[in-house]
Amino acid sequence: MIKFKYTILYVADVEKSVTFYENAFACTRTFVTPDNDYGELLTGETTLSFASKTLAASNLKDGFQAASLAEKPFGIEIGFITDDVEKLVADAIKHGATLYQAPLVKPWGQTVAYVRDLDGFLVEICTEMK
Repeated sequence: MIKFKYTILYVADVEKSVTFYENAFACTRTFVTPDNDYGELLTGETTLSFASKTLAASNLKDGFQAASLAEKPFGIEIGFITDDVEKLVADAIKHGATLYQAPLVKPWGQTVAYVRDLDGFLVEICTEMK
């Protein structure tokens, strides 16, 4: 059996990132380590996890490309569905997200917007596909 279980984002401050996602997207915190180097949130069936850049560097001997708001986002996104894209975008911005693309209705009827989180990761906020 294979099951997709989690995604880990390498962030500057695990506690700040966990708190941001709790507040902006109503995720449920499961824990943050006492050393603030790893944390997890429940988002449904898949866990959204955070590791400090220091912890990530200790696991990846050849290093990694860190996310940054000063650079274009990576070619990957985290996606949240909602019935009210505009409200969730506003909530995310209120909690520190940066607007990347305002809500737009796609030709297939889905409303899609993009924000960047505190570390520069791209977050899609959209209605469910019909």
